[in-house]
Amino acid sequence: MPASSLFSKMSLQRQSLPGHLQPPQDSQVGVWQVSQFISISMGPAATKSRWVSVETCRWHVYTIVVPKAAFPKTVTEPLAYRVRPRTLSEFIGQREIVGEGTALRAAIETDALSSVILAGPPGTGKTTLAKIIAETTKAQFMQLNAVTSGVADLKAVCQEAERMKTTFNQRTVLFIDEIHRFNRAQQDALLPYVERGDVILIGATTGNPYFDVNAALVSRSHVYLLKPLSVEELAAILKSAVADDRGYKGQLKISDEAIARLATIANGDARIALNALELAALTAGKNLSLTEIDKLFKERRSRYDADQEDHYDTISAFIKSLRGSDVDAALLWLFKMIKGGEDPRFLFRRMAVFASEDIGNADPRALQMVVSAWQAFELVGFPEGEFFLAQACVYLGQAPKSNAVTKAMGAAKNAINTIPSLEVPMHLRNAPVKGMQSQGYGKGYEYPHNALGGVVAAHYFPTGVERTEFYEPTDRGFEIEVRERLVKVRKILL
Repeated sequence: MPASSLFSKMSLQRQSLPGHLQPPQDSQVGVWQVSQFISISMGPAATKSRWVSVETCRWHVYTIVVPKAAFPKTVTEPLAYRVRPRTLSEFIGQREIVGEGTALRAAIETDALSSVILAGPPGTGKTTLAKIIAETTKAQFMQLNAVTSGVADLKAVCQEAERMKTTFNQRTVLFIDEIHRFNRAQQDALLPYVERGDVILIGATTGNPYFDVNAALVSRSHVYLLKPLSVEELAAILKSAVADDRGYKGQLKISDEAIARLATIANGDARIALNALELAALTAGKNLSLTEIDKLFKERRSRYDADQEDHYDTISAFIKSLRGSDVDAALLWLFKMIKGGEDPRFLFRRMAVFASEDIGNADPRALQMVVSAWQAFELVGFPEGEFFLAQACVYLGQAPKSNAVTKAMGAAKNAINTIPSLEVPMHLRNAPVKGMQSQGYGKGYEYPHNALGGVVAAHYFPTGVERTEFYEPTDRGFEIEVRERLVKVRKILL
């Protein structure tokens, strides 16, 4: 009976073993989950029974080396998997992180890696770098996926790493894919092992590590932010796949224009680019032109995720474009978010805040415009509702800008925290009944509407507090008139 039929496969990968335990060249290391220890007969491979290790976790997990022929053949892997770079020399992109002379490259090549967190969008090389490290390091390499693993799995792996360090003085590199999917308790379980150096952590995340990963883990790791690949880098990856013996071995003919188109629609994601190339080859044959590619792929892939980091980055770009009065850039970011499925009410909320925070009294109509556009959208909805979003965006972008109200708010709040007493003066107090009037409540108050110009010489600040000018209008838009009016009024006030 084949060895593979006796076990429930958990994962399959080559592991780094101590020098005296290296398996034969014609064998493959498999990690298998079994309910209990069982003796197996592998025919000619029976002499390899010495490759069974000790129990390493709450269930029985054994590392067994068997001839490759004992494993059933699998379906051909996707192109992106087959042509995955095996060495740093094959790795394309992220030059500022793993280019010649960088710290991470030197650490990988000298096998002196410390804990790292690789963060970036999908398809930028996080898992590939981990695989290259696995092939390069002499340390034991273990891998977990945070989506399918729990605290028990994590502790089992870390305890085995601790045993290997104590018994064989063997380092362990632990790669955790999607590490942001671990909750805080699971991430906390890693801390003592990383702290002691029992494991060298490689964490991969598509989220923002400063938000999604435990701060204690981040502080014990070097964080590398991988960027979306450029069109030129993606084109180089596609050309390499066409020529690679693991890819199309030069048998696929594709024009430079077609490759450039695939690289463009992938939007910085190498996996998307390679999957698109594979789909095109399966669908349109081995001679691909720009025409065939355009028939298959009508739109560029969007990388926008309405609840992840790109959401925050894009809304930040949108607001900063409005603040900078670049109407065209603001429209671009606005429709990126709309196409990505962003909630239009979120966009209106942000524009309403902007109208007050960044325009204020320089153009008081800005807030009215946003509210009116929002109400119209609620009546009409998509797709025609895009007109109202765009109109509000354009109005805010072209309007004169002022943060005078924002600064005045901050100054007033600061005064609240620093003024020793905020007692209301007697002349400003309410006196609804006679008894209070006899106590002096409201005494001396002058009604401004009875005065010429509607302003009286009065003191409106707390008792014992001198007048302070919190609001300083700018010389832009309607605030020019506001400033002129305030200069006159403040000369009268006490």
